[in-house]
This record gives sequence, C-alpha cells and structure tokens, in this order.
Amino acid sequence: MTTPELDRDVPVEQPSAPPRTPKSTTGSRSTLPAWRGLIYRLHFYAGIVVAPFILIAALSGGLYAIAPTIENIAYRDYLHVDSTGPDVPVDQQVRAAEQLRPDLELVAVQPATESGATTRVLFADPTLGESERHAVFVDPTTANPVGESTVYGSSGALPFRAWVGQLHRHLHLGEPGRLYSEFAASWMWVIALAGLFLWVVRYRRRRVANAAEARLLTPGRGGKGHSRTVNWHGAVGVWILLPVLFLSATGLTWSTYAGANVDEMRAALNWKTPVVDSSLSTATSAPPAHGDHGGATATGTGPSETTVAQLDSVLRVARANGIDGPVEVSIPAIADTAFVVKEQRLSGVFAIDSVAVDGATGQITDELRFAEWPLAAKLSSWGIQLHMGMMFGVANQLLLLAVIVALVSVVIRGYVMWWRRRPTRGSTLAVGRVPTRGSIRKIPPLGIAAIVVVGLGVGYFVPLLGLGLLSFLFVDLTVSAYKWAASA
Repeated sequence: MTTPELDRDVPVEQPSAPPRTPKSTTGSRSTLPAWRGLIYRLHFYAGIVVAPFILIAALSGGLYAIAPTIENIAYRDYLHVDSTGPDVPVDQQVRAAEQLRPDLELVAVQPATESGATTRVLFADPTLGESERHAVFVDPTTANPVGESTVYGSSGALPFRAWVGQLHRHLHLGEPGRLYSEFAASWMWVIALAGLFLWVVRYRRRRVANAAEARLLTPGRGGKGHSRTVNWHGAVGVWILLPVLFLSATGLTWSTYAGANVDEMRAALNWKTPVVDSSLSTATSAPPAHGDHGGATATGTGPSETTVAQLDSVLRVARANGIDGPVEVSIPAIADTAFVVKEQRLSGVFAIDSVAVDGATGQITDELRFAEWPLAAKLSSWGIQLHMGMMFGVANQLLLLAVIVALVSVVIRGYVMWWRRRPTRGSTLAVGRVPTRGSIRKIPPLGIAAIVVVGLGVGYFVPLLGLGLLSFLFVDLTVSAYKWAASA
C-alpha cells in the first residue's frame, strides 16, 4: 500500500506551513533526506535554466548525426562518377585541378580508392575560415574536374554538414556563441547524475512501500498525469545516462574554457596526440622522436612541378609500408620537407597511421603508428569519431539520433512536470514551486566541507559550471532574503 508522500518527488515550498523534521534514524540514512532535498533543488534549478541550451544542442546534434547521409545524396555529383576503367596517375589528376584553380596554393590530395569515387585535390584559400580548404573533385579515370566546393575539418565535411556543425558548435555566432554549447555540456552531466540519484532514491522508497510498483528501468503501466510523466522522465533518463555522460565529456574537450584546461592536463601528462615529423633536415641528422612536433609550415607559392610528379611514387612507398585505405597526402611547398601520407578519419577506421616520405629518394623519414599513441590520445580519437557519428557509419548515426530523440523527450517532460506542479489557484502566470530550501543545514559539517571542496575544484576546471553554481546560489539567497524581509 502506497502513501501520499511516496507519490510526490520532494516537498515544495509551502509558506504557510513549517518545514517537517525528518525522523531520527541511525547511520547514513539519517542524512539521506537532506542530501535528497539539496540534490533535488540543484536538479530543479539546473533543469529549468540549462535545459533550453541542452535542447538546442540536442536538436542541432541530431541534425548533424544524419548530415553525412544527406551529404552523400545532396553532393552525389561531386562524390561519385559513372566512368569505368583504370585510373590515370595521381599527378595528372592534380595538374588538372591546378589548371582549374591556378590562383590557389596546392596543399594536399585525397586519391580515390574505390571504383566510382572521385579524387579530392585540396587548396589553401586565404578567403576561407579556420580549418576550411577549397576542394576540386576530379574523375580519376579521365582526370576531368567534376566540381569544386569548400570542405571543412579533418573529415572533409561539405557545405551542408559544415553549416550544421557550426550551428551545433556556436549557432553561427562565432567564438561568443561557443559559450552556449559549453554551458550545456558543462551542466548536462551534473543534471544527469543528480537525476539518477533522485530516481534511485525514489525507487528504493517505492520498493519498501510496495514492491509491485517499484520500477527502475521501466516507466510502469499505471499512473496518469504528473505521475506518468515522472515515470517516463526517470526511466528514459536512466536509459540514456551513459550516452549523455559521454556526449557531455567529449563536448567539453571542444569547448573554450574547459577545453583549454583539458589541453593543459593532457600536455602535462604527455597525453597529447602525436604527429609525424615532416622535416627532412631533422631526419638527416638524427631519428626524430615521436611527440607533438609538427612539420614545416608552407610559406612558398605552392609545390613545384617536380614535387607534384613525385606523388605516385610516394603513394607506392606508403602503401608498401602498410598505409592502406583512404589517405590524404600533404604536398610540401618548400624544400627540406617530406610528403606526409596519413590515413583519413572516416567511418570504420579505428587506427590512423601516417608516414613521412622523402619524395626525391623514396625513403621513409618518419612513421607514426596508431599503436604508439598514448592511451588517452587513442580514447580521444575514438571519442571524437563516436561523438560525430563516424565510428560505425550509419549504425553510429542512428544510435546518436535515437539518444537525442530520447534526450529531447526527457527535457520536454521535465518542463511538463514543472508546469503541472504549479498552483491551480491564484495567478494564471503561476509555475511550479521551487523545492523546499534548508536541506543543507541538516547535512553534517564534513559533508558541507566536501561539497565546498568538490564545488571549487570542479568549478575551476569547468568554469561555466562554477559560474552557474554561484549564480544559482546568489539567486537562492536573494529570494530567501526577500521572503525573510517580507515576513518580518
């Protein structure tokens, strides 16, 4: 038999009634109601304020999850050709692209690796933004250009996917707009873990009262109105907990302030992603050490005809040394610089190997195997691919889409719960009441000290989380002071 108290999440503020004192128990259970009240208050405030940002990030992320499929359809004429027969040498394909865009500096080429695919010849364009390059798509069997477009990032996203990616990243507002996504990622894991704690406590209470009604992983068949909304909100939240924590953590690595702290930590622990050394002068004096040492920066007008003519031999050397599948070949524009042949980060590619090849001699001057990467760098690479829907192709994209749809439903149900808890009498503008304050006064001093220490540490590492906590505390104290003054 259930009691009315068990059907309610937590007490809400009742100005006319004094707060109830919890029954005295022994052990850690005596403070559980206090912890529950405090965490529920945090979950409530964060859910109301942060949920709109999470909703925007989820909707734009869901669109990005299916963007590769849309891209393959929308840009089919650029990505695929109907020509059949043997491919012409890669250097001829590159020269055909250079004739089309003699005004731009050649930087790299991505040779076609399967029948019907096009070769991408990449150029630097000073009029484009960060991480953007100009691509000319060439039919590998005829060496005829079939189109040109701007591509973005290491995945070579075409304009539609790049536009959706920038929408998800900063709402097309530039660097200031990145604060929205960082704010959402900073708080999403906190809201999720707080919600899990509340749901488990609720499950345990219901299990004690009536085991038949206790549900942890399913919403249950009974219940109407507010009770049914709570059941679905909690159960679906548990289903997507791990993916949400993953998306929050990987999203923070791309953020402005928390991301900078992550980079500093990775550098201090030597967890940064290593790169292959393309400097020939270093290679002739001593073997290069793997680490975060980049190659020379091209400052000339572009690769010479002799350099371009070496492309096919460089590719043969790379293939002979295990660099298989789709690759990108960085073409040196200055002397004492080697070609860099690197496997592309595409769907189904779990290891990214790269080598530096001296175009004049055909010798390997440096190589970097994915197996040599630090574990943290490997996890970061895999995390990026999973977050972007590139790890397992369409299956990865569908999984992300399902998680995002579930997340949107949890957010919407949270607002429905808030609305249904509003007073039914009085102002028509009334909304759900804030959970009762004062729980922190019932927590032991050691627990309060732990809250302060953890809050300061996490707030420093994730600044927008710390600022949000201070804002919630300021608003809460201001409202409390106002009510105290009004009652006095």
